[in-house]
Amino acid sequence: MVDVILTSPFFGLTLSAAAWCAGCWLQKKSGLLLCNPLLIAVALIIAVLAVFRIPYASYSAGGDLIKIMLGPVTAVLALNIYNQRATLKENFLPVLAGCLAGCLTSVGSTLALCRLFHVDEALTASLMPKSVTTAIAMGIAESHGGVAGIAAAAVMVAGITGAVFAPLFAKLFHIAEPVAEGLAIGACSHALGTTRAIEIGPVQGAMSSIAICVCGIITSILALFL
Repeated sequence: MVDVILTSPFFGLTLSAAAWCAGCWLQKKSGLLLCNPLLIAVALIIAVLAVFRIPYASYSAGGDLIKIMLGPVTAVLALNIYNQRATLKENFLPVLAGCLAGCLTSVGSTLALCRLFHVDEALTASLMPKSVTTAIAMGIAESHGGVAGIAAAAVMVAGITGAVFAPLFAKLFHIAEPVAEGLAIGACSHALGTTRAIEIGPVQGAMSSIAICVCGIITSILALFL
């Protein structure tokens, strides 16, 4: 009976949904930014698989069904640009320049550090797109011979870091302009950072949402030449 349950796709789906709900509940109760639902969900899933010695293949039978939705979700990001088209039109050049600078800095610094420390090509390709949303990062990593799982983990680390330290960095570097602050958060820490930007202010949240989409497009284009 247990084997039937574990080999069913519903096991992976149910475990993923339960872990996510637990993460959301914990963040709501604690109010701590470090209690990010995604981070908590990943930790809980790993703990369950390790404690009960459940093979990853049993989980992935259902968990991979969620991965299929990454493609459509990425396409839906275009809706953010459409909804914020007035803001984008008003600040088109600053948005384009800011996102381009952010992408060049992120990709360039990652490549430079990987070359400096003699990191192998597969790991370099996995870390390179760390500052864009998960679906795009995984696609870029895999197309360059990287590992999708490592890319997803790098994206999560970058997002949580931005969400936690964004206000501190803004204060440290005296960034008071809402448009600039929102672009910086979205360009380096994608959706996880955007949740924090929305809390800071509506303009910051809107610009961060736009930065997610624009940086995803720019990084995808840059990846073609790397």
